[in-house]
Amino acid sequence: MTTTATTTAGPRPAPLAAVLRTETRLFLREPGSLFWILGFPTALMTILGLIPSFREADEALGGRSVIDLYVPVAVLLAMIMAGLQAMPPVLTGYRERGILRRMSATPVRPSALLTAQIVLHGAASLGSAVLVIAVGRVAFGVRLPGQALGYLLALLLAVACVLALGGTICALSRTSKVATAVGSVAYLTMMFTAGVWVPVQTMPDLLRTIVEFTPFGAASQALDQAASGNWPGSVHLGVMVVWTAALGTASTRLFRWE
Repeated sequence: MTTTATTTAGPRPAPLAAVLRTETRLFLREPGSLFWILGFPTALMTILGLIPSFREADEALGGRSVIDLYVPVAVLLAMIMAGLQAMPPVLTGYRERGILRRMSATPVRPSALLTAQIVLHGAASLGSAVLVIAVGRVAFGVRLPGQALGYLLALLLAVACVLALGGTICALSRTSKVATAVGSVAYLTMMFTAGVWVPVQTMPDLLRTIVEFTPFGAASQALDQAASGNWPGSVHLGVMVVWTAALGTASTRLFRWE
């Protein structure tokens, strides 16, 4: 009875670890994904930081510089790349080629592959965040987050939210081409709401209010507040929690292994 319960409860630790190692090796062989998740956000922030006026304090921004605002934006950009551009085509491709269906007949359950992908892309997002913050501090003197615990909480919620959104895209897309197309639309939308083109803090009042109720508009504001030394607003944290719960429920109910 004990053996049966263990088998049906989910992927066993050993098979999951093996799948995670294999998926990590495959991920590291994709220089494109590595660059866009780990390299591009830091490169974009560096380019912006080399503009002299972007490093000057601005009273309209509360005495901060533009580059101060773009560090949280670059952190979110890495998450968007991982959750919406990298993960959906991979998982959808596995399902399209019948890999998930064939795994159902082995001791390694398809859920192990899904878990490995979530862990892998989540870890890559967090690694990129550390790199962005470190380069911002060393190269441009951007202060470290004043409210470290609040910053970490907002960071983890943002990662959970984007992975839930990526999972929903996987669930709704029958082929990898569809996943790429849908992911690209979501990617461009989330880039805007995260403040990649225009920082959320500088948007007109009405637009900013609307954007703050989107996953990455709320995440951008929460990270900015924590970076400034304040605890993230409960509304912004709540928005991310609601989006994560809604998207996570949708992806779980809609996802098909075949």
